[in-house]
Amino acid sequence: MKFTISILALFSGLLITAQTNTYQISFDNAIHHEAVIEGSFPDLTSDTVEFRMSRTSPGRYALHEFAKNVYGFEATDSKGNVLTVTRPNPYAWKVSGHDGTINIKYILFANRGGGTYSQVDETHAHLNIPATFMFAPELSERKIKVTFNVREDLDWKVATQLPLVSGTTYSAPDLYYFMDSPTEISNFMLRSFEIDGKTINLALHHNGTEAEADEYFEKVKKVVLAEKAVYGELPDFDYGNYTFLACYIPNASGDGMEHRNSTILMSTRSLANGGMERNIGTVSHEFFHAWNVERIRPKTLEPFDFEAANMSGALWFAEGFTSYYTGLILCRAGLSSPKDYVEGLAGTFNYVWNSPARQFFNPIEMSFQAPFVDAATSVDPVNRENMFISYYSYGSVLGLALDLSLRENGLTLDDFMKLVWKKYGATEIPYTLQNLHDALKEYAGDTFGDNFFNNYIYKSSMPDYRALAKSVGVVLEQPKTSPYFGAYVSMSADKSGYMILRNTKMDSPAYKAGLDNGDVILSINDKPFSEDQSFDDYLGQFNLGEALQVKFKRYGAEKTTEMVLTPSPDYTFSLMEDKDQKPSEEMLQQRKEWLKVE
Repeated sequence: MKFTISILALFSGLLITAQTNTYQISFDNAIHHEAVIEGSFPDLTSDTVEFRMSRTSPGRYALHEFAKNVYGFEATDSKGNVLTVTRPNPYAWKVSGHDGTINIKYILFANRGGGTYSQVDETHAHLNIPATFMFAPELSERKIKVTFNVREDLDWKVATQLPLVSGTTYSAPDLYYFMDSPTEISNFMLRSFEIDGKTINLALHHNGTEAEADEYFEKVKKVVLAEKAVYGELPDFDYGNYTFLACYIPNASGDGMEHRNSTILMSTRSLANGGMERNIGTVSHEFFHAWNVERIRPKTLEPFDFEAANMSGALWFAEGFTSYYTGLILCRAGLSSPKDYVEGLAGTFNYVWNSPARQFFNPIEMSFQAPFVDAATSVDPVNRENMFISYYSYGSVLGLALDLSLRENGLTLDDFMKLVWKKYGATEIPYTLQNLHDALKEYAGDTFGDNFFNNYIYKSSMPDYRALAKSVGVVLEQPKTSPYFGAYVSMSADKSGYMILRNTKMDSPAYKAGLDNGDVILSINDKPFSEDQSFDDYLGQFNLGEALQVKFKRYGAEKTTEMVLTPSPDYTFSLMEDKDQKPSEEMLQQRKEWLKVE
């Protein structure tokens, strides 16, 4: 997150003045997921001060309403006198009658260990700051000091991007930086290495061995170096440090969340049980954000609003291009093979290419949907299957297209990202969509830049991926051999048939047959099925293009419809060599430069 004051000057000697908001947090009731939080706010001039809980969090775009987990609120003055508290809305506590100082105390229930919420138990205190600490908006420019009363009986230590004052007390220059500073308190393993005068740390909380931590940290280092190569330099991390806060424990929630000088990495997968290979992708994605989104930052997210949904039309770039580099970096770092990387492109590509949602929204408008989908929940059913494509995925396949298109012209997406970094990241000047458009024209020429934005960003057309893939010796093909149904199906609980669990896709065989979410398919052409038979295997016995009689149950009533199976619209990506085709020397050279492999 960006702030404009000079951090280094402010914290020379870590001076804490009288006008400092102070907090302390204790975890004695960790077994019941409770933390007791106290705050002191001196030198007040307003008669009434309003304390609030954030409604969202840096890196998130939807509302999360953290106030729902707060109870037992108390407010006193400097002499311990109880103050008057009123509730103007569900997110605020208004305190009046103070003597220049307000002390608050409350209980927080915290039991979700991810990038958005907090979790307190006997394994750790995992704190997302907006989900944990109240704040007073009128005091947001003040310095902050926070003391974490750690469980010494559990050998807890503190890992955070906040600068250390002493012991377990840390500081922040203002509320904005404080809110952007997640904290992991546990008996973690710490690994560090120096690069370009900066320190990269891994605070790894897991139930594995020191040897596993060493092996994993070597992978983290490879990711850091490969991503530095994209931009040519590391960001100027505040206080000279960047910290990966990794929790790979059974009670975690799978998640990753970027912050200015740190990132949260959460997974239930242990390093010994697949996490050594599978968790590193989150490392790749979140560290790339240290450039793209934390410093190359959309103007629509500046400043971040902690009390409202944050909407931006640039998430196809901020999140999507980061997603494109996520897998590419692992290949470049030698953590996945070119074959695995190329073949792995198919999943995201098919999701975007075959989605009916492109007829409704372009990438900018998909980005606008973030407040509704970014871990946001609602009671009413939605039709995401037909009207939404994740901006992560949409931007990722557009990043692939832009990269390969630039390479056909002797340019690279890496160098375009360097240009954007120099203009808007290193300078921390928030960008607009027009800025990105103009930057691409500056880098690749007016015709190229206008063609990409006018067709693929402002509209929802798709590039010629077959030709682009061929330029790097990759075959993109549509096998058309397996049957396509058009909905996610699983055996019903009573084993009576296959239940449709999601909305059927527009124009799919299931959609055209009038089948819908919740229907239970009892039989097709009266052919029986076995309880352990997958639906794909069951469909495999029917001919494509043949009219089939489908018996199904809806709302307890049996019905019949006619369905015609069509070939799967999915594509595969393969290296030409694996398809008995010989790529030219030029193709192989292009691939080598793209994947940075020999």
